[in-house]
Amino acid sequence: MTTMKIKRALLSVSDKAGLSELGAALARHGVELVSTGGTAKALRDAGLAVMDISDLTGFPEMMDGRVKTLHPKVHGGLLAVRDNPEHVASMTEHEIGAIDLVVVNLYPFAQTVAKGADRDEIIENIDIGGPSMVRSAAKNHASVAIVTDPADYAELIAAMDGNDGATDYDFRRRLAAKAYSATAAYDAMISQWFAFADQQQMFPDMLAVTAKKQEELRYGENPHQKAALYIPNGPHGTGIAQAEQVQGKELSYNNYNDADAALELVSEFRNGPPTVVIVKHANPCGVATGATLIEAYQNAMECDSVSAFGGIIACNRPLDGPTAEAISGIFTEVVAAPGADDAARAVFAKKKNLRLLITGDLPDPARGGLNIKNIAGGYLVQSRDNGTVTREMLKVVTKRQPSAQELDDCLFAWTVAKHTKSNAIVYAKDGVTAGIGAGQMNRRDSARIAAIKAKEAAETYGWAAPKTLGSAVASDAFFPFADGLLAAVEAGATSVIQPGGSMRDDEVIAAADEAGLAMVFTGMRHFRH
Repeated sequence: MTTMKIKRALLSVSDKAGLSELGAALARHGVELVSTGGTAKALRDAGLAVMDISDLTGFPEMMDGRVKTLHPKVHGGLLAVRDNPEHVASMTEHEIGAIDLVVVNLYPFAQTVAKGADRDEIIENIDIGGPSMVRSAAKNHASVAIVTDPADYAELIAAMDGNDGATDYDFRRRLAAKAYSATAAYDAMISQWFAFADQQQMFPDMLAVTAKKQEELRYGENPHQKAALYIPNGPHGTGIAQAEQVQGKELSYNNYNDADAALELVSEFRNGPPTVVIVKHANPCGVATGATLIEAYQNAMECDSVSAFGGIIACNRPLDGPTAEAISGIFTEVVAAPGADDAARAVFAKKKNLRLLITGDLPDPARGGLNIKNIAGGYLVQSRDNGTVTREMLKVVTKRQPSAQELDDCLFAWTVAKHTKSNAIVYAKDGVTAGIGAGQMNRRDSARIAAIKAKEAAETYGWAAPKTLGSAVASDAFFPFADGLLAAVEAGATSVIQPGGSMRDDEVIAAADEAGLAMVFTGMRHFRH
């Protein structure tokens, strides 16, 4: 069977958007409407004739509406193979009429959870009859059309208008695939709620994760790779995926990845002074605070202006005109900020390829959640690195105590190191990064590279000395040997923050004491691979 005329439709929806228009279109084609509860009322209010589901089944809705469509006259009408003589005989014997169209969207489970409902209300919003009808109709898509999304009503109406009230097989097959995706996503949300919220399991035996495609991207990490952006089903927070793109060409896979890295880092300072982060290839190449946003940008740029070319910028404040003018002085791929005034938008409008993303808010760096990484044959799953270190948690391990300013610099450098690929070394002074070494195979080389970048910056801007002189240095993990620490000493650092925990901690502490450094241990590391 290819083309199937719709003679009877069963409608049961929680989302009434577009329902009256759909009902009117079905009635125009002579379709008998069968419905339940609030859906039936809405159709009648629109002046349409409707058969109650209880009149079809011969049973009233019962148990507070829990049982209304779970009946052979419903599922027999959906599942019967129309050209199977035995099925047809059973339909005749039991007076089961065929149902040619099902329009269902499910109880608002995710919305109920999101509004903070109590457990009993959440349980009551687990739909049973709806998914059962959806699955029955989708299984028998050779004969039955199943619509689960109001966005598809217009296409359904157009299909019927073009086929004298009928649908074709390819259309029904597409609807069936979408229907099974809808029930899979729905069940996954319920599974996640039971595991994470109801039973506080971080790693359930079965991890059900679903997401909806937001857009296909131009290509992946490289032009020969394909890519798309997906948004998790159910409640989710603010992030780069939810940002409004005000202008610029389409974002690429790498743009999203780098912009996410920049936004996550700048969010660490969302309650702090004006802060700007510049990222290149998912690593910060300059991070700075300032009295104003433009001052923060200029400070961040001076850390590594070479790497900043073609970079990604994120701010913790709405963009203003002067800052936008400064940013426009160098080629920049993406700028992300909570907002942008008219002057800033006007400046960026002159840079047609620059992508301006407005986030409206910044993610909470302390939020929970899971990170999932693909490996050959499986997945690695871990909790987000939302660990933070406060001044009270620091343990001074050297003879010299750090000053208050050194502690501030240590914590600033530590925060940046948390978002820098391991092995990470970050020099910082007065809320400004002085040099960043990332992703090296040993910590000593990272320390040296960061110092080299600081020297280059001093030469570029004509400073008397690199900003590493008198700086704090952060190491994302412990120094396994004193050589990495000595490289920091050579760069001019006067204070150190690191996790500690090495078998050679005593050797490293002794080297720090000999150099007159102040060093604190965090007891926490921040590997970022």
